[in-house]
Amino acid sequence: MNSPETAQPGQNILVCVAWPYANGPRHIGHVAGFGVPSDVFARYQRMAGNNVLMVSGTDEHGTPLLVQADKEGVTVKELADRYNRQIVTDLAGLGLSYDLFTRTTTRTHYGVVQELFKGLYANGYMVKETTQGAISPSTGRTLPDRYIEGTCPICGATDARGDQCDTCGNQLDPADLINPVSKINGETPEFVETEHFMLDLPALHDALKAWLETREDWRPNVLKFSLNLLEDMRPRAMTRDIDWGIPIPVEGWEDNPSKKLYVWFDAVVGYLSASIEWARRSGDSDAWKDFWQDPATRGYYFMGKDNITFHSQIWPAELLGYAGKGAKGGNEHAFGELNLPTEVVSSEFLTMSGSKFSSSKGVVIYVKDFLAEFGADPLRYFIAVAGPENNDTDFTWDEFVRRVNNELANGWGNLVNRTVSMAHKNFGQVPAPADLAEADRAILDLAESTFAAAGDELSRAKFKNAVTKIMHVVGEANAYIADQEPWKLAKDSAQRERLATVLWTALQVVADCNAMLTPFLPHIAQQVHETLGRSGVWAAVPRIEDVTDDFDGELVGVNLPEKGQTYPVIVGDYASQQAVWKRTPVVPGTTLEKPKPLVAKLDPELGETGPEWARVQ
Repeated sequence: MNSPETAQPGQNILVCVAWPYANGPRHIGHVAGFGVPSDVFARYQRMAGNNVLMVSGTDEHGTPLLVQADKEGVTVKELADRYNRQIVTDLAGLGLSYDLFTRTTTRTHYGVVQELFKGLYANGYMVKETTQGAISPSTGRTLPDRYIEGTCPICGATDARGDQCDTCGNQLDPADLINPVSKINGETPEFVETEHFMLDLPALHDALKAWLETREDWRPNVLKFSLNLLEDMRPRAMTRDIDWGIPIPVEGWEDNPSKKLYVWFDAVVGYLSASIEWARRSGDSDAWKDFWQDPATRGYYFMGKDNITFHSQIWPAELLGYAGKGAKGGNEHAFGELNLPTEVVSSEFLTMSGSKFSSSKGVVIYVKDFLAEFGADPLRYFIAVAGPENNDTDFTWDEFVRRVNNELANGWGNLVNRTVSMAHKNFGQVPAPADLAEADRAILDLAESTFAAAGDELSRAKFKNAVTKIMHVVGEANAYIADQEPWKLAKDSAQRERLATVLWTALQVVADCNAMLTPFLPHIAQQVHETLGRSGVWAAVPRIEDVTDDFDGELVGVNLPEKGQTYPVIVGDYASQQAVWKRTPVVPGTTLEKPKPLVAKLDPELGETGPEWARVQ
């Protein structure tokens, strides 16, 4: 098992990011939970000298896509293709530095999922059971657990789902709910007998408990929720009555077009299948093993709080059962023993006027609209400094405008602009410093020591603490310039050396702050890098490539992905970037150009009205 110590430089770091459903464009509530936090973490780990593999993709199976396809009058494959490309565009535009962002409708994914199921089945942890399945009376289509709501029979909460109650944390079955209704159309579901494969969670209870009790450094809310799940563990269905999904690789089941693997079984396996696809596309088909089989590797899983159960209970149970680590024992299989998560990093909800962001309810701000008007980094900064890291957080345009204007524009942008402008005007280059005064050493020491302080916070996924420490240096640097008054020094030829020393000191602190802000503001960081007279790629950004699905592996069943399909992926050349998590000295004599404004201030009225596409109600 992985221990909770902080990662050491040169370590393998696996960053697993929740898979967004390809049933619509992403809104800012989605990326606040899984997208930006995972990227800030991955970028920091790369800068700190670690080997990072960051993977995810679009989740393209299950009822949500079938429902949306019906609404739009298209096939589910057409819908998945369209929104897969939209989501890829949105996430790449945000600068999310995936090593591979793929999809669940690939031949590689089908093959890996079927192998995991076969290993669990062979070890005795997939058992057949007759259950009560929910059917929509009007369509005859199976209703998945999460599409049924009602009153919790345990705590009485009126918004319990058919798989669990978020209020008390207990696992439920749809038939347990009092007054169950379909979230799709409000009708009362019918319950019929159906046979499914169940993951035998009770047989994995002790192994799960032993592992969870070693997770002492998790966010308290995540650990408490996860430990509570152990109290009521029952077998859980891993197959569904549905015609869109991955065939069940068991004789007599694989050719049944209306029985498929549960989408949440196949989605969490995606972390492994994406790693295997990345390895194949990198030219070293075994490269994934460094991140999944080496016990020294640390694996971090990023998602919203509504997905904790799948990452701290279901996925670890599958990994344990596949390795034969439960009460029934068992053998290792093709992928060997796979690492359990080091940490499940769950965020709370970003809300809007107190309501959870929801496309279906019209409470939504789409990422694509946000990027088109404001660019990526203002949103990334807002999520880092004011997002739902530990508590549900209400997004308001007023708060967004305040953060951008006061902190990014007046704070950081002003520090960069005034420092480089004065150095350019008076020297045309980075000046050479004379002897440092106490005030110079103080601000330099603060900046350099903050690398360790903020880095420690980032290594533990405490993003607000980290960015707050960094912005404190920005504030102190602005205060240093105000105290030293270089504009006055510039008028006195006898103070030329002192002017050079003050501006060199300020430029070094700007360079330090820019390095530390790089995980949060990669696009702006590249601009500052160039503003400081430096060349080349400081902060790499992802790119979109179209690739061909040419996996030759053995798949079983009907309606398999066709070989030769093309689809977009997010990749990037992050290893060649210059960004490092330490001081990079500014070099006297480096030519400086007059800087361009770094962060545009927003009209204060925007805080009251919102933009045209998301008016304040």
